[in-house]
Amino acid sequence: MAFRSIMFQETETGTEKQIEEAPDYFSDLNLDQIVDAITAGMKEYNLKPFFFTPLHNEDTIRYRQEIMCDLEDESLHKIIKTFSNCIYDVATRTQKICEHLSQPESINFNYLEKGRFLDSASTYCEAIDNLIRDIASFDLKSRGLSEFREYICEYTRSDAFTALQSETNKMKADLSTVRYCMLIKGNCIKVRKYENEVDLTPEIERIFEKFRQGAVKDYRQKVIEEPYAEHVEAGVLNLVAKLYPNIFSNLDSYCIKYKDFINGTIFVFSHEVQFYIAYIEYMEKFKWAGLHFCYPQINGHSKEERNLEGFDLALAGKLIVQNQPVVCNDFYLKGEERIIVVSGPNQGGKTTFARVFGQLHHLASLGCPVAGKEAKLFLFDRIFTHFEREENIKNLSGKLQDDLIRMNEILNHATTGSIIIINEILSSTTLKDAIAIGKKIMEEIVRLDSLCVFVTFLDELSTYNKKNVSMVSTVVPEDPARRTYKIIRSPANGLAYAIHIAEKYRLTYDCLKERIKT
Repeated sequence: MAFRSIMFQETETGTEKQIEEAPDYFSDLNLDQIVDAITAGMKEYNLKPFFFTPLHNEDTIRYRQEIMCDLEDESLHKIIKTFSNCIYDVATRTQKICEHLSQPESINFNYLEKGRFLDSASTYCEAIDNLIRDIASFDLKSRGLSEFREYICEYTRSDAFTALQSETNKMKADLSTVRYCMLIKGNCIKVRKYENEVDLTPEIERIFEKFRQGAVKDYRQKVIEEPYAEHVEAGVLNLVAKLYPNIFSNLDSYCIKYKDFINGTIFVFSHEVQFYIAYIEYMEKFKWAGLHFCYPQINGHSKEERNLEGFDLALAGKLIVQNQPVVCNDFYLKGEERIIVVSGPNQGGKTTFARVFGQLHHLASLGCPVAGKEAKLFLFDRIFTHFEREENIKNLSGKLQDDLIRMNEILNHATTGSIIIINEILSSTTLKDAIAIGKKIMEEIVRLDSLCVFVTFLDELSTYNKKNVSMVSTVVPEDPARRTYKIIRSPANGLAYAIHIAEKYRLTYDCLKERIKT
């Protein structure tokens, strides 16, 4: 049967193209930190491009969700991970062996490397047999894993695999019959066939029993037992080959015949499945902390959205380590609502909320579970972010001009299918000008009909358009200087609670006068 990938499906518009570099919005949304955490310790698999590449086909996203859901089964997860690691290791090792064998200077290590090659092929065949046996009883729900199981079962019945397995086993059996003795005198080593010499191992063990730290090695050599010997044994093996020319000639032929023994589709699977393994293992620490993940409903047409108990993955990862609570927030958009305007006091979680909005959409577009108990999300074409940046003193244009140039670039490229996330801009001009410019920006977003989160100190923007939704960061009523980090759907109240913070730290006018007197 045909099987190509568990990451990308063939669609009417072709196959999704993988992105090799992080999207521009990654650092603004802390997605770079999230992906670093997910892929930590897995550098050899080069998984980051998978996380850089949002999908634009709903069915492919569901295809991945199904696989992710299957692999949340702990037993299946362990089986697939063991298989994937094994195949990838074999492929990596075999590539190095073949590269070594292709070098002229490797002639003195010829049979040592070919022994390693045989060992790799044997491990490969065993791994495939084990996988088929271990996953046979699983009720797989996903199209991807079900189709791969069918593929690999069909592959094991193919002439290519049966011949590889048969000849590998025969080659190992033939080599296991090879016995030899080494005669060492000074700097000279001679090799001859084993002729039933007396095995002195038991006597040696008895004599040195009181000195023994571990088991004494059996010095009768078998080629198959020591595939990873170094320079001396490599030379010895080349001498042994002259004693058994037929067997070693067959080994030569075997290595040539099966130099490409690893099935390409199986190798791709062993690489791609690590995407799922890495993400599932990443989620575990959050689940242990009582936080929730869900499989979002994805829709490329409806812009009605909701998320219950969402949280910032990057921030939560740090808070869990510090044994600090993680605050979750909800949001929804219904009907013609398109723009969430977030206002409220500083340091109240507004920027975090904006990041959560972006993280949810990006991770959902990868086919991954997202933070929260429930989620329904729009399938975007692009994400654009505009976050405050430190002013470059070498740039003569000024901060306001830079902000407007960046904003103009976003609006020129955004479409009705885009998501725009704006965080605290226009702070470098007067209040009157900021409001006027903010309204112009909002008018263009409304014209585009893009989804938007607009974090702002300009309360006037929250009610500027019927497509706007006002959300406000809250404080502890009894102590307004303390933030709850809860963002609720509520009219903007114009309260920054600055006076309460000043009072808390004794920085009011009256407090300062008193402190100066003392």
